[in-house]
Amino acid sequence: MTIQPQRVVLVLSGGGMKAMAQVGVLRALEEVDLRPAEIVATSAGALMGALIAAGQSYTQIVPRLLGLGHRELRALIRLSVLVHGLGSRSVMKPEPVRDLLAALLPVHEFDELRLPLRVTAVDADTGALVVFGAGGRSDCSLVDAVLASMALPVYLPPILIGGHRYVDGGLLQVLPLDVAAAVPADLVVAVDVGPVAASPPAGHRGPPLLAAHDRALAIMMAAQRRGAVEAWAAAPDRAPLILVEPQLDPHGTFAFDRADEFIGAGYRAAHAALAAHAGAWPEAPAGGAGERPGETDSPPGRRAGGPRALGGGGGGGR
Repeated sequence: MTIQPQRVVLVLSGGGMKAMAQVGVLRALEEVDLRPAEIVATSAGALMGALIAAGQSYTQIVPRLLGLGHRELRALIRLSVLVHGLGSRSVMKPEPVRDLLAALLPVHEFDELRLPLRVTAVDADTGALVVFGAGGRSDCSLVDAVLASMALPVYLPPILIGGHRYVDGGLLQVLPLDVAAAVPADLVVAVDVGPVAASPPAGHRGPPLLAAHDRALAIMMAAQRRGAVEAWAAAPDRAPLILVEPQLDPHGTFAFDRADEFIGAGYRAAHAALAAHAGAWPEAPAGGAGERPGETDSPPGRRAGGPRALGGGGGGGR
């Protein structure tokens, strides 16, 4: 089946450093001339979505992100929990993260973006999912909306916007397909680099308190992601969905030194998913983005299944 979509909606999950795979997906989309018309994103995916919506191409985004040194990224983490115990607000201070986002993003306001962008966060006071940007609130800066979307409890404190406290949008929709369902589309491309339910190996567990927190969130998020994908497939009036699931280490949320590997995994997974769905796009060139000799095999631990095409009937939203 050949699809020539006129309106492509890109959906980006959370996943920490694993969201670098979404940059590789962008490269693949550019190569087959599938340009997103609108973006829906949460958590770390909100940063990637903001860069794309600002008009940044693959070749512009990669130097921005890879220009950050590992030492600079690790400096964001202050294990104050180990110093102050349970009285600490969070593992990370919000101010350095906000400064980093402001430096990375070429524009700081939603009305400066070239593409509509929907960023999700959770209102910690009401428990409701809130959309910032297109189709939602625009009474805050793009930087603050992305920061709120990334404010995973324990790691970052809630972000105050308009008198309400906001936390990571992945708590309710780690892959925000329900929000994307309201966006008119001929094709939806969703990139999932979120957590999996399987327990990490011993080397990935970290301090016991944080490890217990991470396991609880991973189990919850993996279940709601699965439910969202199943609900999309069961709805006959939704646009076709291409689900891209890069083969990467699912426990690499803070793997600051593996950005190249994640970009390459996203690139390969996107081309495979596009080819499986349409069979009409050009094949991927030899090698992948950020791929080095010996990196062609996937790291162990990522869920099996590869690319999937799920689909509804026609175009348009819910």
